[in-house]
Amino acid sequence: MATLIRPGNLRNPEVADLFEREDPERLFDDLREIGHGSFGAVYYARHVAKKEVVAIKKMSYNGKQSADKWQDILKEIRFLRSLRHPNTVTYIGCYLKESTVWLVMEYCLGSASDIIEVHRQPLREEEISAICEGCLQGLSYLHSLGKIHRDVKAGNILLTENGTVKLADFGSASITSPANSFVGTPYWMAPEVILAMDEGQYDGKVDVWSLGITCIELAERKPPYFNMNAMSALYHIAQNDAPKMQAPDWSKDFQHFVEACLQKSPPDRPTSARLLNHEFILRHRSATHIILDLITRTKKAVREFDNLNYRKMKKILLYETESQQGDVEDSTEEDPAGGDSSKSNSITSEKSVISAGPCGNPGEASTSNFATIKTTSIVSRQQKEHLQEDMHAALSGYKRMRQEHQRALVKLEERCRVDMENHKHVLDKEYEALLTQFSKELEKLRQKHEKEQEKKRETCSLAEKNLQKEINNRHANEHKQFQSQYKKQYKENIEKWKKELSQDPNTPKKQREAQLQSQKEYLKASERQEEAKLLQQQDEYLQLEMRKFRRRGLLAYYIKEQSLLKEELTKREQQLEAAHSMLLRHHQQTQDLEYRQQRAIHALKEEQMNKQHQTELGSQHEYIKRVERDLRKKHALQQKQQPKSLKVVEQQQVSEKLQRELEMLAEYQTRNRQQAEAQRNREKRELDERVGMRRTLLQQKMTEEAARFEHERRERVRLMKEKHGREMEDFDNESQRYGFSALQLVESSTERWPDEFCLTGPMLSLSLQHFE
Repeated sequence: MATLIRPGNLRNPEVADLFEREDPERLFDDLREIGHGSFGAVYYARHVAKKEVVAIKKMSYNGKQSADKWQDILKEIRFLRSLRHPNTVTYIGCYLKESTVWLVMEYCLGSASDIIEVHRQPLREEEISAICEGCLQGLSYLHSLGKIHRDVKAGNILLTENGTVKLADFGSASITSPANSFVGTPYWMAPEVILAMDEGQYDGKVDVWSLGITCIELAERKPPYFNMNAMSALYHIAQNDAPKMQAPDWSKDFQHFVEACLQKSPPDRPTSARLLNHEFILRHRSATHIILDLITRTKKAVREFDNLNYRKMKKILLYETESQQGDVEDSTEEDPAGGDSSKSNSITSEKSVISAGPCGNPGEASTSNFATIKTTSIVSRQQKEHLQEDMHAALSGYKRMRQEHQRALVKLEERCRVDMENHKHVLDKEYEALLTQFSKELEKLRQKHEKEQEKKRETCSLAEKNLQKEINNRHANEHKQFQSQYKKQYKENIEKWKKELSQDPNTPKKQREAQLQSQKEYLKASERQEEAKLLQQQDEYLQLEMRKFRRRGLLAYYIKEQSLLKEELTKREQQLEAAHSMLLRHHQQTQDLEYRQQRAIHALKEEQMNKQHQTELGSQHEYIKRVERDLRKKHALQQKQQPKSLKVVEQQQVSEKLQRELEMLAEYQTRNRQQAEAQRNREKRELDERVGMRRTLLQQKMTEEAARFEHERRERVRLMKEKHGREMEDFDNESQRYGFSALQLVESSTERWPDEFCLTGPMLSLSLQHFE
């Protein structure tokens, strides 16, 4: 969060660079008040050393909202410093004296509003065209920089001694386009500015709308809706059709120009650069003499008016001296229809703050008079109006309320966005942690399976060795028994032969010995034959048993492998279900947060709307009371001059007008509520659709993942079956090549073996049905 800087603090180098170090009271003298604005007064002054005539706008940031005032002042200074164009007022310098900022600018004679008030009649069409041409040049320059003036009106269009039109008062200007703040003067405000807080952003075309209203002001001496409450004007501008010229005797080019500026839809409204090529502007382009003639004519009227007022005031003072009573207001009252339109009911207007000025050439050192197109009565009335700021304070408060509402809404939306990002970050971390845990569990399970399979192989290998050893031992014993038995039979046979030969005395001894030797050789040959037969049988038996054992071991290993695969797939299925359960829970949590945030935003908007409507109603009732009070005062002053019946009629007309405005306000607020309710319902439906779509996509994703897993499960089982079947077939084919019967090997697979060898199991065909 940015640290709040105390107003007037110049420790920040960027802020300090905006201000000069000199004391302004020593640099400038001959200060004369020539205008008043919401921030303070504007003065004519002379630079002591340079003898240059300047205008100084003094802005105080003391009092309430001092921090906001300070930031607004800095924004205006930065904005004015960045401008370099003939049709924008020139920045000269800025100074800080105690709690007041001195903003020094070039001096101008007065504003277009002053001219209307001096002559008390509309301007000529060529004069309006010339003023609009200079104004459009300045606006086109601002808009090309992405800036918006946001308070274009006759009171902020100034004229110089050489006939140049200048845009002034950048206190409402926006450095960026598009913008979305409720800023400007009510009667000149574009519809999208009024609706900015409710319906979004706007761009430089708001200045084009204000220029169109200014054209009507210059042509009819006041803007549309000027005879009603400023807030009521806001409602009319927002919901009514665009205003039109009242008098039909203006040229078609002028009427078309105003109509183009006042297109209600911003996309249909031309840009300032495009309007420079409008026929109404091209007819009098670069007609500087028109402005110079207007200035000369206005100066002459100002001198005559001030001389007349001087004579009137002198008579009034003489009369008051004699009778101690008089009516200064009656003697100096001006035409109310030509009232100071551009200077009234402004939220941020300076009321032609740079407009009035001294009477001689700007560069002259004379202090006896100064050139101006503003009468002394205009200046004095501005000073009086500054003391009666009820309406301006109400509008400023209304503007401040709308801006506070907007800031609060932006702050809440930003907090909701941050909360949602943090929420998603937490959920993502939780999901990633779950997936990491799953990976570790699977890795641990695979390592466990590898160990079990290794152990199984070692067990089978050991059992095979033990079996071979057992068979070899048994065969060795059999061989020993065979040899022992054969030796015994050999002795018995030899003794028998010897006995039989000894009983035959006729046989010679050599012959008997030869026969005995022949018998011995026969018995030994027979023994060797029987022994070879026994050894062959033992070897065949050993090979068969080992083959049987290996087949049973292979089947047992397959069963174990299938069991481990089933365990792994079951584990993965459980993990997938757990992940899907977490995703559903995350979806529900996100949905709950979205609905809570939407309810909070809707509640804030509704609360702000209620407060706004109460403020508007309160302002309208205050306006009604003020109008009725002024009417009673007027009737009291005219008690003997006007019949009572006319007063009753006027009072009735005023009451009807005020009632219509109140009904218009109620209708506008009702429509506003309906639109807000429709907007809330639309946002609720959109959120429901987004949540439903997200749930559908999540369900689709889970279904696809489950289908992929099921396909993987079937594929791995199939591949394992094929691998086992292929390996078993190769084993059986190899056994047949070795001369073993396949039937013998298959039948032997059902035989029981010691449990410690873990070799019992069904046949391969049965084992492969383990997953089916």
